[in-house]
Amino acid sequence: MITEHLIVFSVPGLRPGDINRDATPTLHAWANQGVLAELTPTFPCVTSPVQASMWCGTPPREHGVIGNGFYHRARNEVEFWVARNDVIAGEQVWDAMSQRRPQCTSAIWHAQNIKGAAADYIVTPAPIHNDDGSTDLWCYSKPDGLYAELIDELGHFPLQHYWGPLANIESTRWILKGASWLIEKHQPNLHWVYLPHLDYAAQKFGPNSAEAMVSLAELDHELRTFSETLMESRLENKVAFLVTGEYALTEVSESIYPNRLLRDAGLLAIRKANDHEYIDLKNCQAFAVVDHQFAHVYVNPADAQTIAKVVDVLRQAPGIDGVFAGEDRKQVGLDHPRSGEIVIVADPARWFTYYWWLHDDAAPPFARTVDIHNKPGYDPLELFFDPVTKSIPLDASLVKGSHGVPATQRKHQTAMICSMSSTAIESGQFYRDTDVKRITLDLLGMV
Repeated sequence: MITEHLIVFSVPGLRPGDINRDATPTLHAWANQGVLAELTPTFPCVTSPVQASMWCGTPPREHGVIGNGFYHRARNEVEFWVARNDVIAGEQVWDAMSQRRPQCTSAIWHAQNIKGAAADYIVTPAPIHNDDGSTDLWCYSKPDGLYAELIDELGHFPLQHYWGPLANIESTRWILKGASWLIEKHQPNLHWVYLPHLDYAAQKFGPNSAEAMVSLAELDHELRTFSETLMESRLENKVAFLVTGEYALTEVSESIYPNRLLRDAGLLAIRKANDHEYIDLKNCQAFAVVDHQFAHVYVNPADAQTIAKVVDVLRQAPGIDGVFAGEDRKQVGLDHPRSGEIVIVADPARWFTYYWWLHDDAAPPFARTVDIHNKPGYDPLELFFDPVTKSIPLDASLVKGSHGVPATQRKHQTAMICSMSSTAIESGQFYRDTDVKRITLDLLGMV
């Protein structure tokens, strides 16, 4: 079977075992009438690379998205949550659609790296940061004026509920209402929708916690509301759903501090300002850009002797499961020019934090704030908020769930659900995220 309209929900943290009649009746019903399969994410198992792998049908060594953040060597700058689509190399699913069936349209809702993509309709958060430190709510949209129309219908996107200590179902509810509005008005043939809700509780409390189970039920309820609304629209039964998990979170009990290890070895340079310590990227012999359970380590000068010295430091550190330098990076598929000279992987029960200071009094001010752009590494502690200090704590032991290591075990598998039967995907089979592009096009009859 093929469908005229396909809605893809990209859901981090969704596991095959989460799908059952009691906890997720909506997802369970879709799986029963169609397909439930297991999906293996390509390393690194974090949002931006996995989404790019789904769109391109190729792994990070080809499409170039080697993490949620990049170190720009020419600019000597770390940039996390790069929103631009031009960082992705290769044909994406919307490009393929326009080539194979030009009259068909596509939409992307709140996914990463989509500014400037070839899809016909795009909405993604793009807050405006003012000189006085305040932030204005806004979203990038294509075509121009699309977000302004959404504001008239739904109000501003609730950015404060999308990430950070106030993250909750409100952001997902807005995303789904916006998607319903677009589908009713423009009826795109493909609508790719990012729903990050399961990430929050799983990182704060653990993927098997009571809070995580509540999040699962909340997401399923919103999907039911969305599908009921859709069935009352002009599309009626002309639509199918494809739910693709991005990765599975696992429980963690400890954190590792690669930059402190490099500092202790005399390889990390620090500059001081107003009693605070900042990493001096330009003068570092080595520093780590951490991203959940893996990190890119950049070495300067990138000669064999210096790299060997850094490798020796990292291999002796407890909790680091893998150290891949130079050609060895091919073993984990990160032999790309954007990658660090060394890639490290944590023990699955641990995660990497970006901290370089040895005493909390020396931490830079942004460490205690929700500041996803200035931190040279991913920081899950932004999900926590201390009402007493009115700041983010620096206690890495608070984090109970993480992801990112190579998906070599069953517990690292995520779920894929299709609401209709099709030869494009079979129940009980194993697929990779790089298969999703082909499956998407097949479901739309474009293979």
